[in-house]
Amino acid sequence: MNGQKTLKLGIPKGSLQDATLRLFERAGWKIKPRHRNYFPEVNDVELTCSLCRAQEMSAYVHDGTLDAGLTGKDWILENESEVVKVSDLVYSKVSNRPARWVLAVAGNSPYKRPEDLAGKKIATELKNFTKKYFEEANIPVDVEFSWGATEAKVVEGLADAIVEVTETGTTIRAHGLRIIADLLQTNTQFIANTAAWQDPWKRQKIETINTLLHGALRADRLSGLKMNVPREKVEEVMHILPSLTAPTVANLHNSDWVSVEIVVDEGRVRDLIPELQDKGATGIIEYSLNKVI
Repeated sequence: MNGQKTLKLGIPKGSLQDATLRLFERAGWKIKPRHRNYFPEVNDVELTCSLCRAQEMSAYVHDGTLDAGLTGKDWILENESEVVKVSDLVYSKVSNRPARWVLAVAGNSPYKRPEDLAGKKIATELKNFTKKYFEEANIPVDVEFSWGATEAKVVEGLADAIVEVTETGTTIRAHGLRIIADLLQTNTQFIANTAAWQDPWKRQKIETINTLLHGALRADRLSGLKMNVPREKVEEVMHILPSLTAPTVANLHNSDWVSVEIVVDEGRVRDLIPELQDKGATGIIEYSLNKVI
């Protein structure tokens, strides 16, 4: 590309892919996967994107195949070894929706604590982390890798317990299982290779991406409100306005009205609008936000 500097960015293929693409679009990057191709198009000549499994992302970033990428904290810890060390990666949380890896058993089983599973078989996709967890707790267990449908392993008698990821626990309970311990809380991380981080141009690019991703995350549950308020009602309106900072108030030309603009939690808007109307506000406009920096 005529000497154009580029940052090699990994996009997680699988369950994190759609959420990652939506986040990047709100941040300003349109990444478009190609049919049967692992190299998506992106509207930035300074980026080249590659799709790879979240489970492998930290290894590719660690060895420099990729300069940066997104993956779960769980898979960073799962891949940690003498070669791939968490301390060798630069990372930042880029998620508003944490998930949990939990230890679950059959609903009618006698097991109530991790210690009760001594000598038992546990199935999980997070095998290395799970082994380390039980070793550090001095609980001898047999940890087997699960290729999927992990919840069914206990039901079918193939394992005594499972370690599985969940947000609400609904799916686990639907399979007749019972959670007896939380092992790990995980969320999506934006990780960078330390060599890339030490390169001034790449570091600036990574920091720019990180700033805008966090701006998109902050805006995820916020709305902008704009309204006209009679000048004599401004103080009354101010008393009911929640805001990240002080509301913006601007005079309207040749008028006894002012324009007021704020950023609020979108969940508050439904109840706030009738209150604002009661105080005399009119022309109320709600608008979505892509980024709040």
